[in-house]
Amino acid sequence: MATVTQRQTWMATLAKAELELLEKLVNKLGTLPTYSFLRSPEIGLTMVRGRAGGTGEPFNLGEITMTRCVVQLESQAGYEAMPTASAANAGFGYVAGRSHRHAELAAFCDALLQSPQWHDLIQAEVIQPLQAESQHQQELKQRQTAATKVNFFTMVRGEG
Repeated sequence: MATVTQRQTWMATLAKAELELLEKLVNKLGTLPTYSFLRSPEIGLTMVRGRAGGTGEPFNLGEITMTRCVVQLESQAGYEAMPTASAANAGFGYVAGRSHRHAELAAFCDALLQSPQWHDLIQAEVIQPLQAESQHQQELKQRQTAATKVNFFTMVRGEG
């Protein structure tokens, strides 16, 4: 069973992933179990909170559009039957923006990651490549930012 921190990590990875890459990685997995919607993808708003200086009192920064979805894996031959409407086997997807498909795939992957039969495969074939791509993009952005760095200095007037 995954810890809360592990689940938070994979859910954040799925939510921040590029939809095209997530779709490609999931499609490469082959035959996957079917799922049903406990909550179809829906778009709404959520309040984003911030802190002055990162440590001050929290304040409402504003609202962002987000999409959420909840799915449940269905039983398949060769796999243990999934009990109905249990929170333990429901997959949740919350993503910024208005992408129904992204929220659906995130929820599906979350449900698979909670299943002992699928956890290791999804970690290796979906989560780790998404994390590697995210790290690569972050490093690229840091190099591009460093290339534009300007060093300022002050010259002192000479005596007399």
